[in-house]
Amino acid sequence: MQQLHLWPEAAIEVDGATTVRVTVEPPNQSRLSLWYRVPSEYSSLIAPNCDAFVVATQMKAMSQGWDMVIHGEVSPSLLQNLTEFQAAWSCWRPQRYQSVQISAEVEQELSIIHPCDQAIAAFSGGVDSCFTLFRHLTGQCGRLQRPLKAGLMVHGFDIPLDQPQVFERAAQRSQKMLASLGVALIPMATNFRELKQNWEDAHGIGLVSCLMLLQGGYGVGLVPSTEPYQALIPWGSNPVTDQLLSSRTFKVVHDGAAFTRIEKVEQLGQWQEALTGLRVCWQGQEKDRNCGRCEKCIRTILNFRVVGLGLPPCFEHDIRDEDILRLQGLNELQISELEQIYRVALARSISGSWVEALHKCIQRNRRQVAFHQFKHWVKARLPKVVTASLSQ
Repeated sequence: MQQLHLWPEAAIEVDGATTVRVTVEPPNQSRLSLWYRVPSEYSSLIAPNCDAFVVATQMKAMSQGWDMVIHGEVSPSLLQNLTEFQAAWSCWRPQRYQSVQISAEVEQELSIIHPCDQAIAAFSGGVDSCFTLFRHLTGQCGRLQRPLKAGLMVHGFDIPLDQPQVFERAAQRSQKMLASLGVALIPMATNFRELKQNWEDAHGIGLVSCLMLLQGGYGVGLVPSTEPYQALIPWGSNPVTDQLLSSRTFKVVHDGAAFTRIEKVEQLGQWQEALTGLRVCWQGQEKDRNCGRCEKCIRTILNFRVVGLGLPPCFEHDIRDEDILRLQGLNELQISELEQIYRVALARSISGSWVEALHKCIQRNRRQVAFHQFKHWVKARLPKVVTASLSQ
């Protein structure tokens, strides 16, 4: 089987920032560099092994069927967990992924040099990450409580690397929110998305690789949940496979799946700084703020509306029924989220034209999904010569 090689490079410090990287060498293709950058004041937190880079390249290797060879040190406990991680994704998407072998020049666990339960959480400034930070820092987790010390915000995921000023403005908003709870925000930049892995499947390994890179200072990484347990689908970050990205010295915790997005929003109503600084939008032209017109903005405004919180200050203007009705081409996850809002509206005896508009929107998108599924079903059963002519 062909092999994907990872070659760790020496860390570089330039202009107050520390960059660590590996050279990724695919078979019969040009080499590329995968890098992560943090302010130099946090360079002591960077782990000296290749665990983060191995996690980051999983989907790349699995999608091509390339065995992995790591020319550096990797935790054997991570490699053990990745065997099951690969098995899960190979079962979920057998047409896209297959299990591969991973070998490293050195297999050795990191020596623990920090309190093993000290935690860091991924933080984008959205509903899910705000909920995780808020509930852990205000003591609302019970036995699940973690000593959360920092939030990590990543440049290069939803905000492109060529927009540094936009990221800086978004990070300032996030910093204000976390400062109100007495926690630091650590900024990080990475070119992870240049690996060109399927983002819907790979965003989980991207987040975990960033958290795991800082295991020199933290023993737990919190990944805020997206979908609740009652609505799980194969998704890049989920409570089944996120934990399988752990090692003996760094535990990955998928946090908050017992709560729906509506329940999260209801709790965030207690955190005024979040109501002001929340950033959920990734489709708008100005990615450091909410456009108020995209699907996610509309859905979030409805989340707040259905729990009686009204329009939070993080949105400049409210939505109209027409904005709800024009939503189309939604995927299964988005439709499911809208259905949750509609069910809560009915359960709370909320009426109004927006509720009817939401119902019509859901019905239309359900019909569109059913039509596309039927078309694919028919196409898969027609002779190839017929499907070829239909595609022309």
